Amino acid sequence: MNDRDTLIERLAEIAAAIDTRDWDTIRGAVTDDAHGYGVDGGPEAIVARMQAHLGGVGATQHLLGNHRVQVDGDRARTLTYARVYHVGAGPKEGSFYECLGEYDDRWSRTDRGWLISRRTFTIRIGLGDFAVLRPAD
Repeated sequence: MNDRDTLIERLAEIAAAIDTRDWDTIRGAVTDDAHGYGVDGGPEAIVARMQAHLGGVGATQHLLGNHRVQVDGDRARTLTYARVYHVGAGPKEGSFYECLGEYDDRWSRTDRGWLISRRTFTIRIGLGDFAVLRPAD
């Protein structure tokens, strides 16, 4: 596969890992000094932030599209539209939160393959109850 295809495949793998709460795959998808979801500190900090938002959520689905990929040697940037559906659980059962936005990812080519060094998700549209996003009980 070329770099563009590899990066798009990595994005799909990460989205699937988020939906299955495969935190080990998430840890392995980012650099040791990565910034993501508003936190610095690499894999552990990023996973902790994700667990704080998704730990108490039911099923989720991340749909990705409109990939724009720029590769410059061992660095890359991907801009990816996302539509993410979150099902409420526990005290939020029966509720939902859906957001439509864009991932802006910066990548580094490493001996472990392409890893995210910086991830930002900008929500353009939010529907439903944002409080569905919560940590586990």
